[in-house]
Amino acid sequence: MAATERGRVLAASLLLPGLAAVSAVRAEEPPEQATIALKYGWYRDAQPGWDRVRVHSPQVFLSLPFAGAWAVEGSAVVDSVSGATPRMHTTVSTATPYMSDVRRAADVKVTRYFHRAAISAGIAYSGENDYVSRAQSLEARWSSEDNNRTWTVGLGHSRDRIDASATGGSAIGEHRETHELLLGATQVLTARDLVQVQLTRSLDSGYYSDPYKLFDDRPGARRASIAFFRWNHFVDGPDATLRTSWRHWRDSFGIRASTLSAEWAQPVGAWTFTPGLRWHMQSAASFYFDPVVNASGIPDSLATRIYAGSLTGYRSADQRLAAFGAVTVSLKAAYDFGNGQVMDARVDVLRQAAHYKPGGGSPYLDPMRATFVQLGWSRKF
Repeated sequence: MAATERGRVLAASLLLPGLAAVSAVRAEEPPEQATIALKYGWYRDAQPGWDRVRVHSPQVFLSLPFAGAWAVEGSAVVDSVSGATPRMHTTVSTATPYMSDVRRAADVKVTRYFHRAAISAGIAYSGENDYVSRAQSLEARWSSEDNNRTWTVGLGHSRDRIDASATGGSAIGEHRETHELLLGATQVLTARDLVQVQLTRSLDSGYYSDPYKLFDDRPGARRASIAFFRWNHFVDGPDATLRTSWRHWRDSFGIRASTLSAEWAQPVGAWTFTPGLRWHMQSAASFYFDPVVNASGIPDSLATRIYAGSLTGYRSADQRLAAFGAVTVSLKAAYDFGNGQVMDARVDVLRQAAHYKPGGGSPYLDPMRATFVQLGWSRKF
């Protein structure tokens, strides 16, 4: 499975509220109880006339305090992926007729707690037929004397190996390396308001082309800057919480992307219902090219191939590098049994199209729809 496709599909299927830890305000002290969580995720996407990718994803998470000032946590996931890769454009298809893959991933993090501070170190592994990734991370957090402000500094490194020789791709023994620096601050503004700001700088080098696509040649380095802002506000009347966030991405490929999201967490007895809305928009990479169309405005496959072959320098018709927008509507329901057990279910429905981007996106881009479903159970003991 192509490395770029792997990243997009798994981000879509796994970066829902679940096992992934999200930086948030919390007291810098070890947890008092152990936690175990089981999750099952299901993902499916499609384009007009093209039933594409399906992912089945069982997951497990475990967190254990020990020795008074320490805690260890880890997670494991097995993703079964099947389907086809996306078409370049509406009528120009380079999609693989069928592909099947299994991804196995695990991570472990150990945290040492101090007075108003904590240091965490983690390792992670992810492997599939044509892609293996190993990563390490180090994070430090410390709070002000009144515990109303928390600073965060994080370092991350990953090294990936891409080898598609056994699956029909062009990459043989390629590598990619990533270095990340994160700086963040979380501030309690009022009894009802909390804000968080994070800045991330990523320096990547290595193989970025798609080994399963013709005429796909991308730069061997990528620099990215990410700004993230979160604001949570507690509403007295309904005893609910409004959670809003904004994320902006810009990189050396020429992509500029922004994501706005909002959730309303409403408790009703032992239940909590959380509807949400997310809007993503991005510009195209500087080396992305659109198809050649005929007099009727219909993409011409042969003409597009001739045009792509005449291009010099970097080039790609991968629709994930195009300009488009996407809207996601979600709903989560969680039930607290009151004895440390919580069960939850979440559904996300995504629609992606060129016209969802203000001012319009890349022409002749095939729209896409996707559905995410996640079921979970957790227990503290």
